[in-house]
Amino acid sequence: MTEQYVRDLEEADETQVAVVGGKGAHLGGLSRIDGIRVPAGFCVTTDAFRRIMAEAPQAVGLLDQLSRVDPDDREAVRTLSAQIRLTIEGITIPDDLVAAITRALAALGEQAAYAVRSSATAEDLPTASFAGQQDTYLNVMGPTAVLQHVSRCWASLFTERAVTYRRRNGIDHRTVHMAVVVQQMVFPQAAGIMFTADPVTGNRTVATVDAGFGLGEALVSGLVNPDVFKVRDGEVVEKAIGAKQRAIHALPGGGTQEVVIDSQRQEEPALTDAQAVRLVRLGRRIEAHFGRPQDIEWCLVDDSFQIVQSRPITTLFPVPETGDEENHVYVSVGHQQMMTDPMRPLGFSMWQLTAMVAMHEAGGRLFVDVTRRLASPASRAGLLEVMGKGDPLVRDALETVLGRDGFVPSLPDAAPGAPPAGAAPAPIETDPAIVTELIERSRESVAVLERDIRTKTGTALFDFLLEAFDEHKRVLGDPLSMQVIMAGMEATWWLNDKLREWLGEKNAADTLTLSAPDNITSEMGLALLDVADVIRPYPEVVAFLRGVEPAEDEAFLDELAKLAGGAGARDAIEAYLDRYGMRCVGEIDITRPRWRERPGTLVPVILDNVRNFGPGAAGRRFEQGRQRAQKMEQDVLSRLRALPDGDRKADETKRMIDRVRTFIGYREYPKYGIISRYFLYKEVLLAEADRLVRADVLPDKEDVFFLTFQELHDVVRSNRADHRLIQQRKDAFRSYHALTPPRVLTSDGEAVTGAYRRDDVPAGALVGLPVSAGTVEGRARVILDMAEADLEAGDILVTAFTDPSWSPLFVGIAGLVTEVGGLMTHGAVIAREYGLPAVVGVEQATRLIRDGQRIRVHGTDGYVEILP
Repeated sequence: MTEQYVRDLEEADETQVAVVGGKGAHLGGLSRIDGIRVPAGFCVTTDAFRRIMAEAPQAVGLLDQLSRVDPDDREAVRTLSAQIRLTIEGITIPDDLVAAITRALAALGEQAAYAVRSSATAEDLPTASFAGQQDTYLNVMGPTAVLQHVSRCWASLFTERAVTYRRRNGIDHRTVHMAVVVQQMVFPQAAGIMFTADPVTGNRTVATVDAGFGLGEALVSGLVNPDVFKVRDGEVVEKAIGAKQRAIHALPGGGTQEVVIDSQRQEEPALTDAQAVRLVRLGRRIEAHFGRPQDIEWCLVDDSFQIVQSRPITTLFPVPETGDEENHVYVSVGHQQMMTDPMRPLGFSMWQLTAMVAMHEAGGRLFVDVTRRLASPASRAGLLEVMGKGDPLVRDALETVLGRDGFVPSLPDAAPGAPPAGAAPAPIETDPAIVTELIERSRESVAVLERDIRTKTGTALFDFLLEAFDEHKRVLGDPLSMQVIMAGMEATWWLNDKLREWLGEKNAADTLTLSAPDNITSEMGLALLDVADVIRPYPEVVAFLRGVEPAEDEAFLDELAKLAGGAGARDAIEAYLDRYGMRCVGEIDITRPRWRERPGTLVPVILDNVRNFGPGAAGRRFEQGRQRAQKMEQDVLSRLRALPDGDRKADETKRMIDRVRTFIGYREYPKYGIISRYFLYKEVLLAEADRLVRADVLPDKEDVFFLTFQELHDVVRSNRADHRLIQQRKDAFRSYHALTPPRVLTSDGEAVTGAYRRDDVPAGALVGLPVSAGTVEGRARVILDMAEADLEAGDILVTAFTDPSWSPLFVGIAGLVTEVGGLMTHGAVIAREYGLPAVVGVEQATRLIRDGQRIRVHGTDGYVEILP
């Protein structure tokens, strides 16, 4: 195939990223939209870049070195990228390439002024915009200068900034090539940036226009505070005029200069309202063409707009697809489940199939549509009450949406005589035998599943699984199970409310529920202390475990058994895995590796327990908690009897204490049952994946994680897989990690942020939700990966979220701070069980608190102080 070194912009479109780069492809697409003006120009194609790289084999060698460098080794990245840039800029452009570029310049006007702009093949993509990662040169005059700046654009593929950005987005440098866009220079009266969705809130119905005088470079570089127009439904709804003290203008002989704006003009608007509305109309046309919200650079020349760039806005959280034009309000599932990381398609589709309510996916996260419940006054009150008790930020965000006229439709309440939505079932007796029966039912159901699932393969397996999911939901929705959970929660709320009213005690239930029976998650943490007791007497075993990597599979256990004391250590770990090996961080995503699959994950926690505790710590911890709860009960009842009507109050309180201690531990068991079933599902699905790999249908068994359950069923049935789809899903999943899921999301795309609205917190303190009483001061350990935990006694764990798998760490810490959580989420329940002061829902805690800082956690009042 003959190389084509130059292509006219009008010949390019979005399908030609590999030839003209992301910017060139978008500009070509823009030039085809009716009514959109784009400055004339051409692209120096990636064929030209490859030709240049072929002239410099030493650059290819440096590139190989760069691909192997740790992206965090900034010095090595800086040195190698600078060497590559110097090498490329030093290459003499071959004559035929020079001729092709100068011919294209002659067609446009050889002595005209040009903008010379980089256009990489990994630029302006739907999942990564690469904004500002490579170079642009303005007002370049004459063929010699244009050629020189084309070389600089090629070299800018390897700026330190661009190299680091690619590594962080998982893009191999050797697969990226550079095209260069050369366009006729535009000399605007005003220029700026337009976002066709609000870049802060995500609202797709609000466009934002930033405008300044002169060239847009002044805005892009942060030189001026621009005018900001917000446009909705064809009118300016908000406007702020900036003091635009400077502008960038083109110089007659080439290049640009910064100029000072006349003082009387500085606060004049760069656009009229009518121009802003007209510009947004063009933006909507561009958005419709590309099929997603755009970040657009524009110029105003003689009251006519020219578009010089359009790229996707990659920071917006996606909106669930509904197929209708109605308004919807969504609440995040991840914030309730303590797992806000993105899930792979098999993971979220399995959760959807086994959940008790319909769920919608967006950005790899799941959401529940609460619009209808908000629309009816009766169900609205119940929803807001439950949400408020769990996570006040969700309630506040929902109330914000409800405060907007007309967004949530109004529906009548249920007909007279109909049971109210969410009506409580008849109360149950405070009888521990009920909990015992429920646990036994769950165990029997899991045992039947384990027996029957082993005999199924192929399409018969998928038919069986759909039936198993029905049983899964039947167990999960067992009315008696729901009654027990609600009884424990209601008793908690009653005790907190009444003992505060009667005695001034805040969060009294936190102490009264210490060491409550039947809490499978707190037992899991204590059981790992028992494992440490088996290992601690054997220094050789401890030394061996220090060399185990967290990602290691079960193979190290066989090696362990060869050491003195190693067989007992292996048996203790195996026994722990038999009971808890189905668990892991982010366990609601079936694709996450379980402890049984990677037992090395537990080793750092075991070693912390060996170091920080003595023999018998588990039993002592449980007994100390039980005695603290008993002492609190005696104290509370004694003080109540001294009050007017004290005997009645004391008797009611005693009944509620017995009730909460009987039922609160069971709160954790249904999740244990779900995850036990999940591990069985996963084992058989991976066996199917192994068969697909052996049949050459898939290259890697974990490719099935990027298919939904139904898609995997289709692949098993047809023995054919769409490898392109799988790759697209992998790319999308990687990009989803950069997105922060909102607690509440609307169908307009707005991420609604709630607030605590409190004025009882010291200045500078970080506000959150108090979920476990007490105050503790200590060293903050900011840990985002449980496998990297290295804790000392007295440390305070600061992390994004804690699902049940984090509970083994709780036995060794003094307090807990999380970004996500509510009163009855797992981290809160286990913090109370262990008596740890805890504050959850602290926005950006892992960024605002530095690892090693001393902090004070006010678990009773719900705030965290960073100490000097």
